[in-house]
Amino acid sequence: MSEKFITIKEVALNNNCPECYSKDGLRLTFKQKFLDTKFYKSITADVSSSIACKTCNTTIYPVQWTDDIERVFEYHHRALEPKKASTYLKKLSWIAILFIAIVIAGIVFTVFYAKL
Repeated sequence: MSEKFITIKEVALNNNCPECYSKDGLRLTFKQKFLDTKFYKSITADVSSSIACKTCNTTIYPVQWTDDIERVFEYHHRALEPKKASTYLKKLSWIAILFIAIVIAGIVFTVFYAKL
């Protein structure tokens, strides 16, 4: 099973970086979890976020956030519309479901017509 996080929204922030004090390097990124197995592909409701400064190449953790960064984060978090959680069954799943249905039909057919 492979788990990936797909970027669903990336925003350039106008706030000062707490590390290098640059005003044009902060990036807020929202990512959604994507699962891929042999039987299905699934988009989950799990959304993660991170803030990084592209000027000093530093990840800004919530402990380092200023009040301004926190307000901007909350605004973008409320405005975020993640993709709807969904599951797509692959061909192998459909084959397994069809096989199970045929086996059950065979058992039912044998039980009912063996009495005659």
